[in-house]
This record gives sequence, C-alpha cells and structure tokens, in this order.
Amino acid sequence: MSALTSLTLKAALDGLKAKSFSAVELTQAHIDAVEAARPLNAFLLETPVKALEMAVLSDARYATGTAGPLDGAPLGIKDLFATQGVRTTAASKILDPFVPPYESTVTSQLWRDGAVMLGKLNLDEFAMGSSNETSAFGPVINPWRKGGSNQALTPGGSSGGSAAAVAADLCLGATATDTGGSIRQPAAFTGTVGIKPTYGRCSRWGVVAFASSLDQAGPIAKTVEDAAILLTSMAGHDPKDSTSLNVEVPDFAAFVGNSVKGLRIGVPKEYRVDGMPPEIEKLWADGVAWLKEAGCEIVEVSLPHTKYALPAYYIVAPAEASSNLARYDGMRYGRRAQGGNLTEVYENTRAEGFGDEVKRRILIGTYVLSAGYYDAYYLKAQKVRRKIADDFDRAWERCDALLTPTAPSAAFGLGENTNDPIAMYLNDVFTVTTNLAGLPSMSVPAGLDANGLPLGLQIIGRALDEGTVFSVAGALEKAAGFRSKADKWW
Repeated sequence: MSALTSLTLKAALDGLKAKSFSAVELTQAHIDAVEAARPLNAFLLETPVKALEMAVLSDARYATGTAGPLDGAPLGIKDLFATQGVRTTAASKILDPFVPPYESTVTSQLWRDGAVMLGKLNLDEFAMGSSNETSAFGPVINPWRKGGSNQALTPGGSSGGSAAAVAADLCLGATATDTGGSIRQPAAFTGTVGIKPTYGRCSRWGVVAFASSLDQAGPIAKTVEDAAILLTSMAGHDPKDSTSLNVEVPDFAAFVGNSVKGLRIGVPKEYRVDGMPPEIEKLWADGVAWLKEAGCEIVEVSLPHTKYALPAYYIVAPAEASSNLARYDGMRYGRRAQGGNLTEVYENTRAEGFGDEVKRRILIGTYVLSAGYYDAYYLKAQKVRRKIADDFDRAWERCDALLTPTAPSAAFGLGENTNDPIAMYLNDVFTVTTNLAGLPSMSVPAGLDANGLPLGLQIIGRALDEGTVFSVAGALEKAAGFRSKADKWW
C-alpha cells in the first residue's frame, strides 16, 4: 500500500499545497488501493478515468495558485447521491440503470472545492438497514476482523461502503447519509469518525429520499479534523431544498482543538440498556473520565421518552418511505418489468425491483398511514417525537452536550441478525433520538473490545451547535489516542 493512502485528509491537503506530491499521484495511489480492495465490495462503481481527469485539473489550479479548500482530495461518494453522468442506484435493482442528468447539491459543492471522485460506494438498499446486507449488489465486508478469526463482519449500515472505504484507506473521506444512525453506527463499527449534522445543515436535493424529515447528509472521515473540513464544504443553504437552513456555515475545523474546560457534559441515564456489553459500559465511563480530566463538568440528565424512540422511528420512517418510494413505478426511470396491463407493470416492477427489507418497510408504512390506523400509529408517533425533542430542550438547560455510546455492540458477523429484524433495528437504539429531534451528533472511535474490534462514543449537541460537538469530539479523540487500523487481509 502506498504511504499516500495512509495520510489523513488534512495531511494530504498540506502535502499537495507544499508540492510534496501531485494530485495525480495521490489519486493514482487511491485508485490502486480501490482496485486491490475489491474483496471488500465497498465500491459499486469505480470511476478511475474521471478521477484522474479531476486530479489533472487540481494540479493545474495548484500551479496557478487558484486551488480550492479540497483540491486534489480523492473521495468516495455514497451511491445515494445523484452524480451527473455517473450511474446512481441507491443499491437497488429498481434504479439500475439510472444515470442522473444532474448533480446533488452536496457533491456539487465538493467538486466546487476541488475534490476528486473515486467512485460510488455501496450501501443498504435505499439506506434501509444497519448492516449493509440489504444491498442488491451484495454486502460490504468490514476491513476489521476479530482477533484470530476469519469471520466476515458487517461494517454497519446504511453507509457501510463509506465507512469501510475510509477505514481501509481507499479514500481520504466519504459522503454518507444518516436517517436513524446510518453515519454514526458504521463509523463506530469501523474505527472511523462520522457526524450527522443538524437537520437542514446539508441540502437533501439530489439525494435519493428515504424518510424526508429524518434524512441528513454528512461525512465519514479518518479524524475529527478531517470530518470538520469535509462538513464545511458539504453544508450550506440551498434554495432547491425547502428544508435547507439559511444560516451561515462556520469553519468547523476551527473548533477542533478548542479547550472544553467549563463545558457541562450530560450523561443520560436512559441510555443504560439491558444486555449492553460491559466493555461499552467501561468505554462510556472512560469517556466521562477523559472529559472530566479535560475540565468538563459531568451532570446526569434524564431523557425519559428515549424508550419510545425506536418504536416511534419505525413508524415515522417507514411511513415516509412508503410515500417517497411510490414514485418507483417503472414508468419514468429505472427498471420496468413486463405486464399485461398498467397495474401488472406496476406490480411486477416493484416486486422484482425492491428487496425484502424495502418491501417490509413500505408495507409497514402503508399500513400506519391507512385510514383506520393513521391516528393510532402515525399521529401518535409524531406526538412522541415532539416529546423526545422536548426532553432534549430540558437537558440543554443543564448541559452543553451529551455523551453516550454510539452502538450497543461492536461489529457483528454477516448473517447473524438477518432473520431477526427486531435485533437488527436495535442497533439504532442510541442514534435514532437525534434524527427524531434534528440534532447534530457524532461518533468518535475511542477503544477496542476484547476481540480487537473498534467501539465508538457519541457526542450530541444543540441544534446548529456543531462547533461544540467538534470541540468535545476533538478532546475525546486526543484523550482516547485511538490509532488502531485493521490488519490488511484483502
């Protein structure tokens, strides 16, 4: 493996500015790494020719002193973001083949700042899943393995390709999306950093929709600083997205390394769940001790409606999914199956095109939105959502940020939970609350379990206060000193 691929995004950008190497050299090193790592199944589509063309333009801008903040940085793009002229599938048969004639706002801003596209990354189909096993193109395999075992592990989901590619040094960073934990849980499973920003911070325009009131784009990166650099480019107001927030985008990297002395950090008592591994309890206690040592005040807070978050989420998200996915009917784009009449074409297209998990969520969503059950399920779930947001509002009266585990376990084996949807859904137990409340939250790798697998801690902040989240994350990253990498087996 080239030493160039082991660089952080910040180090690579510094090297390009210093002319220690060229954007073409950096990009070629990553193209070679992507090709060598095909057993991971992280990329659904590689775009080496496009990447090198973009790198040549970056070198030209460096030569003339007009380089952008991300010029020459090779990135992976989750295949949920529309990329102009490049196939976009959402890891579903129903969208294959679809080549968008437009570019998502988030990716257009990355290209505006000079980033280089290595290709499109694998994910759970339509971002519905916690293990990357619902992809129509097969699961991503986590670069990490248990000590002394060859068992294939999940990288988490839905952004499994993004997390695996960053963890395996195939790209300097990746775009991802988070509807109920799909950035943070994969980051925790792969020893990477992932942030879900405040709802509306990044435009959803050009991102294939799952649940429109919950979906939010964000980066997965190698370090807290790298995540901050990427988010600064990805964020910003977009008039094409009615939920986009018209607020200024700060330089998030400026918050990393700031002192956290005097900050009040809340520890929610409801996040201690039955059956949680003692290693995660210990890691959480370590995180508390590290922040206390850094000068933070630790306060216990209560988020009493947390226990209703998963049930509420798994009503709201499928309801919105059933509405959003109604557009895939074989008429306008993507797959079209044969049928004797219009109704048969609809039925056959959707039966062939959607996988089991997507069908399950569409059926749940259609059920809870139906005339006889709308009040009993959907309306009640929305009321619970309001209560969860109120819990956080009360917590902010006592603290500046919250510290919790990211996931209730380390990475598990592929196939372990596929026959038990409830066990799979429980992966989101610590993450869905912030999607329901629209708050920024971030996973930082903080240690290894007994099998040598990474574990993450989650920082939750006030709406639009990513700055504090980055400052606390930076302090945790420094204290934890997490430097472990997966041993290369691919």
